[in-house]
Amino acid sequence: MLTLPALLASMDLSVLFMAAPWLAADLAPTGPQLLWIMDVYGFLMAGMLLTMGALGDRIGRRRLLLAGAAAFGTASVLAAYAPTAELLVLARGLLGVAGATLAPSTLALLRGMFADPGQRRTAIGVWTAAFTGGIAVGPIVGGLLLEHFWWGSVFLINVPVMALLLVLGPVLLPESRDRISKRFDLLSALLSIGAVLAVVHGVKELVHAGPGGWLALLAGFALGAVFVRRQLRLPDPLIDVRLFRDGGFSAAFGGYVMMIVASAGLGYLAVQYLQVVLEIRPFTAALWQLPTVATTGIGIALSTTLVRRVRAAVIAGSALLVAAIGFLLVAQVEVDTAPAAVMAAYSVVTLGTGMLVPLAIDLIVGAAPADRAGAAAGLSEAGSELGGALGIAVLGSIAAAVYRSRFVPGELPPVATETVGSAIAAADALPDALAETLIADAQRAFTAGFTTAATIMAALLALTAALVTTRLRRSCVSGS
Repeated sequence: MLTLPALLASMDLSVLFMAAPWLAADLAPTGPQLLWIMDVYGFLMAGMLLTMGALGDRIGRRRLLLAGAAAFGTASVLAAYAPTAELLVLARGLLGVAGATLAPSTLALLRGMFADPGQRRTAIGVWTAAFTGGIAVGPIVGGLLLEHFWWGSVFLINVPVMALLLVLGPVLLPESRDRISKRFDLLSALLSIGAVLAVVHGVKELVHAGPGGWLALLAGFALGAVFVRRQLRLPDPLIDVRLFRDGGFSAAFGGYVMMIVASAGLGYLAVQYLQVVLEIRPFTAALWQLPTVATTGIGIALSTTLVRRVRAAVIAGSALLVAAIGFLLVAQVEVDTAPAAVMAAYSVVTLGTGMLVPLAIDLIVGAAPADRAGAAAGLSEAGSELGGALGIAVLGSIAAAVYRSRFVPGELPPVATETVGSAIAAADALPDALAETLIADAQRAFTAGFTTAATIMAALLALTAALVTTRLRRSCVSGS
């Protein structure tokens, strides 16, 4: 029961990957609008997770989970029938706010239900398989639905599952909350939301060379500093920021976020590559994602087995290096690379992801006191959703910048150079010879952006592997 909300929350981060070209043709969004459609869900979810995790500690995690399920189902219907790009961005934002109640509530309930460390590690492994599997399954489900229905159908699958949770949740799930009533600090909640949203908006604007990027970043860091200072002074803080003083905790959190950045960004670009460059139908492209689901599961099983005998530092560093190697392989793809070769490289990345994620989550959640389980789970999932949103925004923006640089300004209508989907849609109005040239140019430009983003991420993951391994070796949580 607790895996269903985690599965859907992560699926909604990736379920639109397959629909991106269809959205571009139907709603005609600009390049920035398309990225907002893809990542506003993750941005708002990341911004609200700390608040929702702490709120669940106070009012009851099951109560918050059920309220969030009702809101998630309603927002899904609004997104499915959005008639414009602007309204779809709004609906996706509402989904993000509702989704922020799901992941921390389920993870905190698990912490309370499994006090034994071994059982908790196994339960978190199962939960992680559902959550990370949702990111991989999202494009598969989306591709299947797009073969038979319109793009809005990818949201309607949430409705029956949320209805089932509302019916069975009160019967099957125990209520769980902090035994000591604590005051909910609204100002801390607002500061955390403002800091996260300002930082991610700033990163997005910097990648697009927006003039407000630096101002947004400075504002976000300033709000974050005020938030941290306030948490250190409060008797009942929203999140215990002193946890970051532990080198193992901060290393696990940092490595976790960087891995999610990498895997989410790669997923966003890879499914578009399969559809618009290799010209594979949505459902067939979705089936090519199945090896990534399998290798994620293999990575999770490998990690949960090895952690009993091998130091966490070795497992974490190895996982990040495996993912870096996968990105180097992805960086070798060309416009005519066989899909099997592309997905083999992608599967190396997901193997590393599966190895790292359950270990990192166990270190993060296990480091917090039991009465702060919701807040710690919220912090963990805030890192995940923030990483997912940043991965789509940053890797997507790098790829988009390279894509646009391959076209001569003024040579084509601006809409044709915004996204590869827009270029393909614009080609329908051109004579056959010109249409073929435009599509071929767009495919080469997209591939160049894809491989550039993969090369940059490989270097970042290798650097992260060195830092995480060093910090975990020095910490008290690095033992087997």
